[in-house]
Amino acid sequence: MRTNDAQMLVLCTLADGPLHGYAINTAIEKLSGQRLGAGSLYGALARLEAKGLVEHLEGQGRRRPVRLTRQGRAVLEREAQSMARVTEHVFETAEPDRIGYLDRLAATDIVRSYQQVMLQTLDTRAGLSVLDLGCGPGTNLAALARAVGPTGTVTGVDISTEMVERARQRTAGLPGVDVRLGDVHALPLPDGSADRARADRTLQHVEDPAQALAEIHRVLRPGGRVVMGEPDWDSLAIDFPRLEISRAYTRHITDRIVRNGVIGRELPRLALAAGFTVADVIPVTSVFRDARAADDVLGLRRNTDRAVAAGYLAAQDAQEWLAHLAHGPFFAAVTLYVVVAEVERDGATGTTGGL
Repeated sequence: MRTNDAQMLVLCTLADGPLHGYAINTAIEKLSGQRLGAGSLYGALARLEAKGLVEHLEGQGRRRPVRLTRQGRAVLEREAQSMARVTEHVFETAEPDRIGYLDRLAATDIVRSYQQVMLQTLDTRAGLSVLDLGCGPGTNLAALARAVGPTGTVTGVDISTEMVERARQRTAGLPGVDVRLGDVHALPLPDGSADRARADRTLQHVEDPAQALAEIHRVLRPGGRVVMGEPDWDSLAIDFPRLEISRAYTRHITDRIVRNGVIGRELPRLALAAGFTVADVIPVTSVFRDARAADDVLGLRRNTDRAVAAGYLAAQDAQEWLAHLAHGPFFAAVTLYVVVAEVERDGATGTTGGL
């Protein structure tokens, strides 16, 4: 709804039944985060009554309850339909193609920024053997191949046949690049066969992160290094006047959408348990000021609909939430952690390293 419009705010608050003036203002504060001044509230009520959109019921003085007329409810319904069309225009409703989504994500400044941190901390040099675990459509394989040069090797591993086929197409002709179908829980690689490994937003999806880390430890040589970039979805903060709605949306993402929703914060502990030394943990916070740009990453409309279906959000709250995100000043942020872990040169279990 147009939450900056006093008359529309009043109509919204009356959707569930009659209220008197003080209760209307309390409901407006809950909806928009601000109370109307007495003059603005009663001026809006007077204009709505003159238009035939609200009417006063029996009562005493300003304590008389106000309710929507049939005409007022029709206006409110038309506004809701209009806002729904607008939010559909702003936010994607269809599930995107998986490869297209990953390519689009890789082109954003936000992803490029933290991937540059990952590349720097990976410390890839000529002649090294590098693994890209969960390589997807091969977005990063060419850059890794350039880093290791003609004397090095790059192996991409992904569990999806579709992704492996696309990655092979994109790296055809690149010397030293091999793409394999495989599961990070049981990597198709011999013990101690790689110098470096990277996993970018891979462990948030796996069934058993601890087993995956044990496998990564197995295939790295003594002195080898893995760099992992994983989000902590519980850190997702989206500005909305009603904090409980934002929290419910984030809770739904963490609980139901992402298999390992807080893997970012868990990685240092899990890496230590797998036998690694944790050399560094680098937080990278992504900030979104544009609703469309955020939707490219977060799928706001699709995941809001899922939150309603799962009982995390009421339908009316979801409608108000999406309308505000589409029209109000937009702010969202989420933190991803780049974790650098190493295999001890003597094969012994390390301690906390640089933490």
